[in-house]
Amino acid sequence: MGNLAVQQQTTVPPLRSTALRVLSGNGPPRQPLGEILRDMGVLSATQLMQATRQQDGRSALLGEILRARRWITEAQLTQALSRQYGARFMTDASLPPDPRLLDRLGVVRALSLKCLPWRAAGGLTVVATARPAEFERQRPELEAVFGPVVMVLISETHLHERVLNLRRNRLRLWAESCVADDESCRMLQNRWFSRTLAVLLAVIVVLAVLWPMGVLVALTGLVVLALTVSTLLKLAAAFAALRRVPDPATPPHNWVPDPIVSIMVPLYREPDVVPRLVNRLARLTWPRELTDILLVVEENDHLTRDALAAQVLPAWVRIIPVPDAKLKTKPRALNYAMTFARGSIVGVYDAEDAPEPDQIHRVVAAFTTGPENLACVQGVLDFYNPEVNWLSRCFTIEYATWFRVILPGMQRLGLAVPLGGTTLFFRRDVLEDLGGWDAHNVTEDADLGIRLARHGFVTHLLPTVTYEEANCHVLPWIKQRSRWLKGYAITWLVHMRQPKLLWAQLGAWRFFGVQVLFLGTLVQFLLAPLLWSFWLMIFGLGHPLQDSLPRQAFGALAAVFLLAEATTLGLGAVALRSRHHSGLWRWLPALHVYFPLAVLAVYKALWELISAPFYWDKTAHGKYAGAQEASVVQA
Repeated sequence: MGNLAVQQQTTVPPLRSTALRVLSGNGPPRQPLGEILRDMGVLSATQLMQATRQQDGRSALLGEILRARRWITEAQLTQALSRQYGARFMTDASLPPDPRLLDRLGVVRALSLKCLPWRAAGGLTVVATARPAEFERQRPELEAVFGPVVMVLISETHLHERVLNLRRNRLRLWAESCVADDESCRMLQNRWFSRTLAVLLAVIVVLAVLWPMGVLVALTGLVVLALTVSTLLKLAAAFAALRRVPDPATPPHNWVPDPIVSIMVPLYREPDVVPRLVNRLARLTWPRELTDILLVVEENDHLTRDALAAQVLPAWVRIIPVPDAKLKTKPRALNYAMTFARGSIVGVYDAEDAPEPDQIHRVVAAFTTGPENLACVQGVLDFYNPEVNWLSRCFTIEYATWFRVILPGMQRLGLAVPLGGTTLFFRRDVLEDLGGWDAHNVTEDADLGIRLARHGFVTHLLPTVTYEEANCHVLPWIKQRSRWLKGYAITWLVHMRQPKLLWAQLGAWRFFGVQVLFLGTLVQFLLAPLLWSFWLMIFGLGHPLQDSLPRQAFGALAAVFLLAEATTLGLGAVALRSRHHSGLWRWLPALHVYFPLAVLAVYKALWELISAPFYWDKTAHGKYAGAQEASVVQA
């Protein structure tokens, strides 16, 4: 690389003359990049013709296409760009950049622009860019910060290294705090919150001791109300999802080239999934030059990093190490990795995911034809190992009901859609404006769905499936569900800090939906034992409220219970219509044993809200793949 720099310094005009030519906009027309590479002897005429043809209608630059095909190296591309633009390029032997200039632009913005302000001299600021073709478009923004600028070149890899050497800790801290304070759960770090919650629970216990019947009646009424409203909303969502509606007319839109899609795949202590991971992603049929896969791994996760190092990764796959910190959460890792993404659409997969091959094509089409306020596309999640045991079968039924009936129905009803943690695709500009994910929230997906709705954006459910691994053992299932329920509680607390503002942003209907979805779910699981107590009457054991409530009240309770059970079983049966789910309908009665496990999970979540609100109970994956996965995905 040093020899290459010496060679370039002998062939490129001095910096001052280059600056004057760039500033004036004069100079000879540039020789096409492909011709330069061909003249250098690193690209054949056939390869150039194929790459040029592939560039038609796509947003990828020619150099990106050639690198994705491994026809040229990054060093060869930088050398050719240097000749094309008549600009020097920076190497390890160059003087180090001035960190004060980087601070003026901002480290995150610099990475987004693929620019690094280097040095100020003679009334000019030298700016190194890895995207010279975009420099003129970026010039007004850069000159608003620095005044007159002159372009030099730098490879993208070298730019990232320089930025991290200068401001690594600042980028790490940004990933933990990029969401606005009033929309983040960082306030739960205060001991005040834990103490307040503990005192509130203690007050309820004292009241229950002093006025047991009054508290029992009040809590029973609360859980019955939550169950009734939740059941009615599920029914409304089901009718909305299953109702046939005419396909909406495709709105007119300007033609845009196919975009680069960046997909982030966070891994943490998952070396077992690595060998299959690249094969799963390689099934995607989206053009390689428009595919940017980021494997996001914690810096000190040596097991996973060693497993990745043992793999031969294609040019369109990169490894992004996340700096070590006390806070280790998936949303923090996603925020950090997003700053290195190249695409205008940013997606998220989990490490064990097996998406349908044409999924990215369908996602891009959804964004292209969707409304202007469409910010997120959510795919359908399913499992490739439903036949392991009764728990995996019930989990599959639950997921089928949620992703194939309830969520599409919520979208059609105009409610805020809580996102799933994977097969999510966002408009990058919207995601950056909202500050990305809340790094402290253990259900960052559901929280982000509500934040999107609060800011006027919508989410569309797309009928494309990603298969993942079902949790097949009771204790890991409880731990996973506990994290989800804790995240629901945290999300509700965060967005209800200013209920008037939330009402104003969402409107009455969507505000109501948030209460039913988050608060109603928590209340049902927390107080489910009160509902179970009515089974005592069936066995002739009586009930504490049988002398306090009129007979009609017990009839109404029985009707609510029957409606709730019929809704759960009916929606499950409707959701199991696909061939992949054939035979699972026989396991619908097992849901009566499956859902009570969430009661154990919610009490674990309640304790962690007091003791460890940000603790991320990691779910292990990679145990049930192979033949089951291959048969399901191919089908």
